[in-house]
Parts: sequence; C-alpha cells; structure tokens
Amino acid sequence: MKDKKRQWDFIIIGGGATGLGVAVDAVTRGYSTLLLEQSDFAKATSARSTKLVHGGVRYLQKGDVALVREALRERGYLRRNAPHLVKNQRFIIGNYKWWEKPFYTIGLTFYDLLSGGMSLGRSLPMSRSTVVKSIPQIVRKGLKGGVVYHDGQFDDSRLAVNLMQTAIEKGATVVNYTKVIQLLKTSEGQVSGVVAVDELDGTHFTAEGKCIVNATGIFVDSIIRMDNPEEKPLVRPSQGVHLVVDRSFLGGDDAIMIPKTSDGRVMFGVPWHNRVILGTTDVPVKEFVLEPKALDEEVDFILETAGRYLERKPQRSDVLCVFAGLRPLAAPKHDDGGAKTKEISRSHKMLVSPSGLVTITGGKWTTYRKMAEDTVNAGIRARKLPFRPCRTRDLKIHGWYENPDRTNRLYIYGSDLDELMLMQKENPEWAEKLNGESDFTAGEVIWAVRKEMARTVDDVLARRVRVLYLDARQSISLAPKVAGIMARELGRDKDWVRQQVEEYTNLAKGYVMS
Repeated sequence: MKDKKRQWDFIIIGGGATGLGVAVDAVTRGYSTLLLEQSDFAKATSARSTKLVHGGVRYLQKGDVALVREALRERGYLRRNAPHLVKNQRFIIGNYKWWEKPFYTIGLTFYDLLSGGMSLGRSLPMSRSTVVKSIPQIVRKGLKGGVVYHDGQFDDSRLAVNLMQTAIEKGATVVNYTKVIQLLKTSEGQVSGVVAVDELDGTHFTAEGKCIVNATGIFVDSIIRMDNPEEKPLVRPSQGVHLVVDRSFLGGDDAIMIPKTSDGRVMFGVPWHNRVILGTTDVPVKEFVLEPKALDEEVDFILETAGRYLERKPQRSDVLCVFAGLRPLAAPKHDDGGAKTKEISRSHKMLVSPSGLVTITGGKWTTYRKMAEDTVNAGIRARKLPFRPCRTRDLKIHGWYENPDRTNRLYIYGSDLDELMLMQKENPEWAEKLNGESDFTAGEVIWAVRKEMARTVDDVLARRVRVLYLDARQSISLAPKVAGIMARELGRDKDWVRQQVEEYTNLAKGYVMS
C-alpha cells in the first residue's frame, strides 16, 4: 500500500456502506483497488440505521415510484447475496379507522407489485384477533384490524464488515484508521492521488490513482473542499434517532409500522437481536460529527409516539440504548436551506468535478450495490478507463450461508461460524463468557481482531458484536475485559488498556439514557 511507485485504478475514500460497495464493485471488475477509511468501517451513519432493507413505503406515499422500484429490486439482490444477515420481516399496520384497512391493503399491494419476481410475501388484510396475536402489546382500544406486509431486516455494521472481507478476498487493499488529508493533482489540475496519515502510528504516505472516489458519507463536503475550496456544500445534514428496548414491548416476532406520525413520517418498532428498535426522527442539524447526540425532544417524540400504539408505554428508564445517526442528504438544486429534510429525496447523487474527483452521496443501505455500480461506471467514463461490466448482482458476500439458525445469536457469522467454534474448542478459555451478564465470549473478541480488522474496544463492542447497541450500560462493564484481550493480541501495554477503557466508557455514556 505504501509503495509510492504503484498506481491504483481506483482509490476510494470512505469505508461506510457506499465506499465498501464501490471497493467490491471495482475489484470484482478487475480494477486495482485501494480503500482508505479515517476511522473504523461503518463508524458513522452506516452502523446507525433502522436495520431495514426496504423499498421505502413512505417514498411510495410521496410518489417516488422509480426509487421504490429500484430499492425493492436491490432488496432482493441483497437478501440473495447475504442471506445470513438479511431476512424476511413481517410488518403490521394496526388499523383504528374503518377506511385504513382497504386503503393500506391497496397501497401495499402496489408496493408488492413493484418488487416483481423478488417479492418477500403478499400484503394482506388482517382481523383484529390476528393482529393482537401477532403483536400482543399493540393498543387494543379502537383496534379494528390491520394489514401485514413484508420487507427485509438486517445487521448493518456486520454487513459492512463482510463487505470489507469480500473486497480483500477479491484482491482489494482495504485499510481502516487511515485519513486522507490532501488530494494530489497533476500540472493540468487533474486529481491523481492522495496523501494520507495512519491514525494509529502517525506515519504519512502518498498513493497515486487513476480515479479517486469520494464516498465519505457525511464528510463528502470536506473532501470536495480539498479539491475546490469555493465549492458549495453538496449535502444537508439530517439526524435520525433510535431507541432500543426489550423485545417484550412488542411481545412477538413481527414488527409494527406507524404510517403517519405527528411530523408526517413513518415510525417503526422492529425486532432485532432479541431487542426492539424504535424510530426514527428526521431533524435538521448544522454540523457533521462522528458521534452525534440525540436531542431530548427526539427521545420524547419516539417515546410518546410508541406509547400511543403500545399497551405498555416505554419510559426513559426502559431504554437500553439511544443512538443517533446523520444522513448525508443530497441537497436539491438551488437549495436555499428552506426544504425540510424529510422532503429531500433519498435517491443518490453523483458529482464529477472538473478535476476528475468522483463524489457519491445520498442513498441508503438497501441501494448500496446500485450506488456502487453507478459510481464505478462514472469513474470509468470520467477517467477513460477500459470498460468492464459490473459483477456484483449475483456476488455472494463473505459469510454467505443459507437458512441460518436465528435462535443461535452467533448466526451473524454465517459460514465463518464453524471456524469460530473450532477456535474456541481448541482454546477452551476463549469460549468463556466475558462476564456473568453477557453471552459474548473472549473468542469473539479475538476473532474480531484477527479476522475483522478491529483495532479498538469501540470497534469490537459497537460494530463487531453490537453489544453497545443492545445494552449500552452492559457494554461499559465489558470494556476492561475486552481491552485486556485485545492488548494481548495486538501487543499493547497497560497504558493502552487504560486509555481504551477510558475512551470507550466516555463514548458509551452517550448511548445511555440519562
């Protein structure tokens, strides 16, 4: 990677859903590919989704049929290519007015038709008793029945890790904790490479490339300004908050969808890893940061809205984790800042600057593969590279495993599970639980370091085993043990352990409901 004489076909800046997708697309077409991520893979927005692989029922309400059709098609590809992480999830809309059942049945039937041959199941009206049986905790007063429809549910940062592994297996060089600090240009003003710094040891290096891709999500404008300091911002920041509560708040395996909240959005209650995720919000914010904080009014809004539809109304004391994510919404043309963020299209936007820098922004996890395909195609055209067709539509993602046992919490490892279990069998101490409250083992920490490029306690607890998002307080209690195991694996000293525990504790406190 640090060989200055090598010229890459594609250098991708950013290791979230979009950047990793671009790396997989480029390398599987046969282009030499380098990806640089300033922090950890999916550290920002890509780990903070509603955990849905969906066409977007709300976008259908707004008449964005093309976006919904594309997303539903991509939902089908993703479920086929990563069945160990993506599953068919039933969603139920409770009906409290006489007209809602026919109205939503018709609308969701159209939603099904748009998915073509990749439907996950028919949308159907439900009787009141069937709704109550499916979601025992739904408010029963005034309930007349419901409508069930199907969408996808997944684990976002686990998919990011598997995409990273896929890219490397196909021949790409993928590095985290490496920040691009400068763009290199030719005498003609064309972007020709990057200067980057290793955030772990402070060393600087340059890398030359034919096509430089800016896929930095919420930070795209900072890279654009490296190219042209006078460029207007391309994205508008919007914050979405989620609350994680115990699964008993729904009482079953089905999700609930609230079709119209007081702010005109939809809200979900989605089962996920033996928990329920409630959300989300859509609030404009002024700046992009790696660790955004939920606003009190966002938390209150989610609790109040969920409480109107659930018999057991969630309180602040019930929240196991609160997390906020920032959406890099592609600002509309002639944007004067007046458009509400919920009204900005979720379709992606491509920009090729006069210097040849290719920037991709907007979009969502469901359409990451199509965004990557469009980005590589744009790069090929802009930099006049020899054309090679996209190969990701049927590409099995690392960990591919059909029909995993989802009652086993280790199902997320897919085809890697046997190797993980063998490793723990050969070293019994690695099979030991990290503490009496948690099911997570020392072996999973070692696996994250050796196989999944985890370099900090945050990497492990937030994005490899997800315990930060399942129970933030519990994750803090696990930090010292995780840091000790990682230190032995990485050859770090006691000062590193102490610093890691301190940094993680401070970070995780932001996910604990105050």
